[in-house]
Amino acid sequence: MSIPERWQRLWRSTGRRVVGLMSGTSLDGIDAALVYLEGSGRNLHLSLEAFIHRPFPEALRTLLLRNSLPETSSVRELALLNARLAQLYAEAVEAVLEQAGRSREMLDLVGVHGQTVHHIPEPTECAGAAVTTTLQIGDPSVLANLLGVPVVGDFRQADMALGGQGAPLVPYFDYVYFTHPTETRGLLNIGGIANLTVLPADARPEDVRAFDTGPGNMLIDALAQRHFGAPYDPDGRYAAQGRPDESLLAELLYDPYFLKPPPKSTGREYFGEAFLAAFLEKAEALGVTDPHDQIATLTALTAASVYQAYARYVREIHPFDVLIVSGGGVHNRTLMALLERYFSPIPVRSVSDYGLDPDAKEACCFAVLAHELLNGVPTNLPSVTGARRPTLLGKLCLPA
Repeated sequence: MSIPERWQRLWRSTGRRVVGLMSGTSLDGIDAALVYLEGSGRNLHLSLEAFIHRPFPEALRTLLLRNSLPETSSVRELALLNARLAQLYAEAVEAVLEQAGRSREMLDLVGVHGQTVHHIPEPTECAGAAVTTTLQIGDPSVLANLLGVPVVGDFRQADMALGGQGAPLVPYFDYVYFTHPTETRGLLNIGGIANLTVLPADARPEDVRAFDTGPGNMLIDALAQRHFGAPYDPDGRYAAQGRPDESLLAELLYDPYFLKPPPKSTGREYFGEAFLAAFLEKAEALGVTDPHDQIATLTALTAASVYQAYARYVREIHPFDVLIVSGGGVHNRTLMALLERYFSPIPVRSVSDYGLDPDAKEACCFAVLAHELLNGVPTNLPSVTGARRPTLLGKLCLPA
């Protein structure tokens, strides 16, 4: 088969086997999901064939963290990481194919989010003009040529070119997978950052609302590393041994980000080391010095900021029938218990109750976004990002 015929078949195909790759702001590693996709929009059918998580080597994690901060980033290191991450993504694709017992020849497409190192969603002056932008590294063209498989990456820039925030992008997946004819659903993903999708009953794309509520696991993970030498709080056990300080929590909830109405998005540049340092300074001033009380307070901040966002910006128009949670935060029992308390009597459930691995959801999302690009379907939701109109997301990179 000639190369043009191969690409024509890829476009014409109604079903595709796709690997979705996600590495998030928590910097814990790469999620890879192998899915079979057929159809489009709310007629999309998804079958998850395999899922793996590959942790980042500590040396790489340190480099990524350093190069996510403007004061310590290096152009040279960013260039090196751009290629090194593509190598690691290729290894993750091979590993998930092996897990499924599939050969590379059976793979049609890869969708890769890339690693966000900086996100500037608000207009910022640059050489005499205001721009918005975002940077995800892990070059999709390198990945395509390492694998010999077409790759779609760099999903956010097209939306930002049209005045959008470029985030969140998971709401399209929420729309096609979770929309219910009679239930209004909240979809909460708790990664490094927490984002909330509002799905009215029998929603159309323009009915969907979503935004980043604030920190998810990011601050909890950083404090667990600082106090306990652990990359995260396992099952929320450190927080369970402490008590949130209500005065400190109330002060934190007055942060300008929490008070800003949607659309909005955020990342490590806002809820990173500087925010943690300010938190520790406030905690010291208020006498909150016990490490368990501090991590309990930050855990409560994640839950309370989600509920505060719902109460301020969602509840009056679209009261939830259920809140469905995914991402690493679903394993934090203390955090989940707090969400249940805040949202009561609204039930709080895991996406596993709906037939989806909570850890695989974001990787599945980027498989879907890549699949829909080849279907010619716009996957940004202007009602979510603030873009002027729908557009196709992602750059298609073809190997020789």
